[in-house]
Amino acid sequence: MNRRDHYKSGRIANEVKQSMNSKLHRLPRYARSDEVSVHGPCAVAGQSGGLFMKLVLTVLAFSVTSTGLAETARVAAASDLRFAFDELQPVFEKSHPPHRLELILGSSGKFMQQIENGAPFDIFFSADVSYPTKLVVSGKAVAPVTTYAFGRIVLWSAKVDASRLTLANLTQPEFRRIAIAAPDHAPYGARAREALQHSGVWNQVQPKLVFGENISHTAQLIDSQAAEVGIIALSLAVNDALKTKGGYFLIPADSHQPLEQAFAVTTYGRNNPATQALARFMRTPQARQVMQRYGFSLPDEGKP
Repeated sequence: MNRRDHYKSGRIANEVKQSMNSKLHRLPRYARSDEVSVHGPCAVAGQSGGLFMKLVLTVLAFSVTSTGLAETARVAAASDLRFAFDELQPVFEKSHPPHRLELILGSSGKFMQQIENGAPFDIFFSADVSYPTKLVVSGKAVAPVTTYAFGRIVLWSAKVDASRLTLANLTQPEFRRIAIAAPDHAPYGARAREALQHSGVWNQVQPKLVFGENISHTAQLIDSQAAEVGIIALSLAVNDALKTKGGYFLIPADSHQPLEQAFAVTTYGRNNPATQALARFMRTPQARQVMQRYGFSLPDEGKP
């Protein structure tokens, strides 16, 4: 029995005990007058014992049913999914009552480390397929690892019209600070570095770089003009909150390795019904339409 099942069984037992006590105190006196002797799980004596048995079974069935259906899935998600999950979460919860999602956004590399160290996440949406794959190998997640999208990177600015720029323009002196996500643990940062290297400007721009903790934080650095320009996820740039502040330049997909994004259910969350429901939901037309709206390519469409 894992930690989740142990907790649930204890909770159900406590609810059953409280419910039985409450019901018994409301029964007529004659129904409670006989001594009830319990030997083993559910041995009863006397005519009132039959009533007692029915009550136990009714309360137990209700308790197991209600607690079994209502679950919350703790979702560790790469921060490029911030705006997509703003739409996905209410659609999922409306179509899967009474399940709920608790969304935690961050960098994929750090989430992998946290899950390796026992963090209680139920499902992991990574911006890099290699991270959930490593968790399956280490036994911290269960197969399959499911590719849900391919991401893209863009050059974006809240100060200038980045749609008129290319990566070659970043060497110009007017761009004193350029933001990218930390390449060592953020997949979008790693792809930004690859694109800058491919364009032949990495050495010139490296002294100008400022690093976001994740791709969402990187967008905040640019939005606040702590950096004049930077490389962020297309899924963030197309949201109304950012696209009204500046245009973007779509960085060619052949300038970096594909951003193959995948999810896996963790070992901790494998028995959570809400987790399994979310994994199925991500394959539905509703979920696919949301992902496409935020600039993601879907697996059956091929790599961008």
